[in-house]
Amino acid sequence: MFGVDEAGKGPVLGSMFAAAVAVADPAVLPADVDDSKRIAPDRREALAAGLRADDRVAVGVAEVPTDRIDDPETDMNTLTVAAQAEALSAVAADGASGVVDAGDTSERRFARRVADRVDADVDLTAEHGADERHAVVGAASVLAKVARDAHVAELAAEYGEVGSGYPSDPTTREFLASYVAEHAELPECARRSWSTCEDVLAAHEQSGLAEF
Repeated sequence: MFGVDEAGKGPVLGSMFAAAVAVADPAVLPADVDDSKRIAPDRREALAAGLRADDRVAVGVAEVPTDRIDDPETDMNTLTVAAQAEALSAVAADGASGVVDAGDTSERRFARRVADRVDADVDLTAEHGADERHAVVGAASVLAKVARDAHVAELAAEYGEVGSGYPSDPTTREFLASYVAEHAELPECARRSWSTCEDVLAAHEQSGLAEF
């Protein structure tokens, strides 16, 4: 059985990640595996390390970088489909069955789109909130979130404090504003097509005009 989920769909900074987990028996998964948002960061990291070290658990992870996210020829639903399919292709064999967390208003449409892009012939169901109801999807949620958190930590090591990367995070917004004020352009890690980035650039341009 397999489960798939993604993390980092909504941030204005950095990549999105998808993870897939495949197990012969879901009973081998830790009892406290759950939607990653319900698990403390330290425990998430421990769970992810344990899952990767367990030879009964197959793990696949896919990354979608900012240049793909900003491509005007695509959209986040399509990228989520592609990322889930890429992660699942790393662990699924013909005849495998499982559940993915639906990234579309239509669960059936999302399931069909993911299944069509997986390298194997799989029996796939998509559900909203699947990471809360299926341990194998919860495990995938944990792995995707830990991959995303590690990515944000790498950004912080390169740029300084960047916050969570979400548009609602004041630290993230301050980082973007400060970076643009200093460099007159967005950092490479920014999703330039996001309205938050457009707002930061517009504010910088306006402040420059005010100096004349």
